[in-house]
Amino acid sequence: MEVRWDVFWIIMGSALLTFIPRVLPLMLFSKIQIPVWLMRWLEYVPVAVMASLIGQELFMSGNRLVPITENAALWAALPTVAVAIWTRSLLGTVLVGIVSMMILRYFMG
Repeated sequence: MEVRWDVFWIIMGSALLTFIPRVLPLMLFSKIQIPVWLMRWLEYVPVAVMASLIGQELFMSGNRLVPITENAALWAALPTVAVAIWTRSLLGTVLVGIVSMMILRYFMG
């Protein structure tokens, strides 16, 4: 089997570029004490990232804001969030979300 060196170096470079941003913060933060205010602030990062991803998916289509009357995803999200809060069941939440989208897409076209 012949090794294509250009592909090999591309793979090695890609591996290095994904490895460095993951390892350097771990090495840095294992040596220093993180202030309490920064730890409190970092607790909100996953929630903020998830909210921005979900918000963009619910309110935008391409580069335009979707009107509420045409937004099946937003209407399907309402009962889905209610079930998620009320039952704390992942399976129930997913099922309600899927069924809600099916019904709304059928009626909204």
